[in-house]
Amino acid sequence: MPKELNFLSQLTGSFSQSAAGNPTVAMIEAAYHHHGLDWRYINCEVSPEKLGDAVRGARAMGWAGFNCSLPHKVTVIEHLDGVGESAAIMRAVNCAVRRGNQYIGENTDGKGFLMSLEGIVDPRGKRIVLFGAGGAARAIGVELALAGAFSISVVNRTAGRGMELVRLINDKTSAKAELISWQNKYKVQPDAGIVINATSIGLYPHVHDRLDLDIESLKPSMVVADVIPNPPRTHLIKDAEARGCTIVDGLGMLVNQGVIGIKYWTGVDADATVMRRKLEEIYREQ
Repeated sequence: MPKELNFLSQLTGSFSQSAAGNPTVAMIEAAYHHHGLDWRYINCEVSPEKLGDAVRGARAMGWAGFNCSLPHKVTVIEHLDGVGESAAIMRAVNCAVRRGNQYIGENTDGKGFLMSLEGIVDPRGKRIVLFGAGGAARAIGVELALAGAFSISVVNRTAGRGMELVRLINDKTSAKAELISWQNKYKVQPDAGIVINATSIGLYPHVHDRLDLDIESLKPSMVVADVIPNPPRTHLIKDAEARGCTIVDGLGMLVNQGVIGIKYWTGVDADATVMRRKLEEIYREQ
C-alpha cells in the first residue's frame, strides 16, 4: 500500500512590530526540526490597528497558537477568548494557545526570565530594581514577587503605568513595591541585589540607545539582567560586565520562553540547548 502523504504543516508564529529583528523564528524552527515536528513558525510584522485582523487570520488558518511581542502584549487580550491564571494577574499576554476552538492567552515572559535568572541567583529576599512597566516588566515583576523577592523598585518615566505595576505587586503578592520617577539619570541603591532592564531600550535597530543610568552605581555584588535578545550584548550588559557585575543576557529568557511556548502548543519538551546554540550561531556570524 502506498504511504499516505500529508503536506499540511501545523502553524504557529509571532505578531509584533520591528519583527525583522526578532530571532524567535530561528530558534523555534530549529527545535521543531530537532524533534521531527512538521510544524512552522511564521514571523509577522503587525501594526496595532491590524492586530485584530491578524488574530482573526490565525483563527481562519487554524494556527495552534502565536506569540505577541511589542507593542501587543496588553491589547491582544481583547481579541482572545480568555486568559490563563498568571496572565490574568499580570494583565499581559505574550503567548496564545489554541484549546479546542478558543485562543487562551498565557504569559511566558516572567516564567522564562525567572528560569534564566535562577540559573545564576535565587531572587528570594533580594532587593530588585526594575526598569520599565510595560508587558514584559509586569510579567517579570509579578514572577519575581511570587518567587520571594523582598522589594521591587519600579523605575519608569510614566507615573500612571508605573503605579499600575506597583499596585499589582503590592495587592497580589507579599513583596513590597515602590515607584521611582525616572526623569534623570538613575543611581542604583547600594543594597540592590538584582538590576533588570525590562524596557525596549537597546533593541535592534536602536542598538546604540542606552538606559539613562549612572553606570558608576553598579557594584560587583549585583546581578544585572537585560531582556533584550537582539543584540544579546547590549550596552547595559557590556557596562555591567566591565563593572564586575554578574550578567544575565536576554538569550536565556528568550530560549526559556520558547521551551514553554512549544510545550503549550505541541506537548513536547523542547531541547533548550538546541535553541540556544542556534541563537549563538546567528550572533557569532554578525
